[in-house]
Amino acid sequence: MSMKSSRFFASTLVISVAAASQASFATEFTSLPANAPADKTIGQLDQVFAFHDAMPTGVTVTDNGRIFVNYPKWGDDVAFTVGEIREGQVFPYPDAAFNREDTKDPAKGLISVQSVVADGKGRVWLLDTAAPGFAAPKAGGAKLVAVDLASNKVVKTLVFPASIMLASTYVNDMRFDFRIGKEGVVYVTDSSISGPGAIIVMDIASGKAVRRLNGDKSTSPDPNFIPVVEGQQALITKGPDGKPKTLTVASDGIALSADGKTLYFCPLSSRHLYAVPTALLRDPNVSEAQLAAAVKDLGEKGASDGLEADANGAVYAGDYEHNSIRKRLADGSWQTIVHDPRILWPDTLSIGPDGYLYFIANQLQRQAGFHDGKDLRDKPYSLLRVKIDAAPAPT
Repeated sequence: MSMKSSRFFASTLVISVAAASQASFATEFTSLPANAPADKTIGQLDQVFAFHDAMPTGVTVTDNGRIFVNYPKWGDDVAFTVGEIREGQVFPYPDAAFNREDTKDPAKGLISVQSVVADGKGRVWLLDTAAPGFAAPKAGGAKLVAVDLASNKVVKTLVFPASIMLASTYVNDMRFDFRIGKEGVVYVTDSSISGPGAIIVMDIASGKAVRRLNGDKSTSPDPNFIPVVEGQQALITKGPDGKPKTLTVASDGIALSADGKTLYFCPLSSRHLYAVPTALLRDPNVSEAQLAAAVKDLGEKGASDGLEADANGAVYAGDYEHNSIRKRLADGSWQTIVHDPRILWPDTLSIGPDGYLYFIANQLQRQAGFHDGKDLRDKPYSLLRVKIDAAPAPT
């Protein structure tokens, strides 16, 4: 055998031995050992309802236990945009007719509702974005609608003034305080995906409203935030140039302290919780610069699509990156009250009269728009709850 042939034989032998070794290694580890560690769940989670049709986002539980949900028009076949869960089904609320858009008068019928909130005063409020698919809101269509729970009739409609509605505005969630003014005040987040975020403050008696913290850091997406859900970068869409980009969402979750003095809020595209004195929000003599200076960054809580507060002063936040719900204690520390793989994108939170925290898990990050047109959601979506032994914050 020549020297050249010897070298070839030797190299071939080494390659063959290496290949055999790799094959053996692969065969040895084709499955996890029986004692491999697993992600531990935290807390006791109950499924209250399973949704097999359109994807819900909002839920509210009244003081007598009635449950309402909403379905924004983001591409699913939405038969009605607000419903009540009863008798094991979801029924259009207040009725099917009111769930149809009135093309002649956008203020009369529901167009696309993003949030529902029971106010503790015998009414449930419906927040109509009038912006299906995050389009520019239809003129005169973005509104708050109050439905009397005893009669199931609409008793008040507040159309957002044109002066505070931008082409990019997407009204998202709301909290009420009836201790202020003649009929109370409502705080609403503008969770724009293309323009400035803001807190909208509306006087219920007059319908007058103002935009506060407009475009402030606290109401804007964190430019360094990259969401990771199910081990992958989430909310990836295509930009105008056709290249991938991350959808960014401004101020979204909102909660009001039990004494009404502090408003908590957060952009969806952020892990931080912010707080501001409500007295300053409502004071027209407080400039935007003064108001921004009064905002407190309370640090990281996880990335949230929903917030809530209880009567004891605690604040609850979804953590959609970690399939969790977290609780902020009086000393400012956080604890995870429930962690479970079934909590796929926790959305709106609501505290019921039974001491449970209710929330929607809707797999929002799996929508087709984030996966090149392929819908990865696995029905059903869920209404879940966890025991917190606390009452909702008073209004």
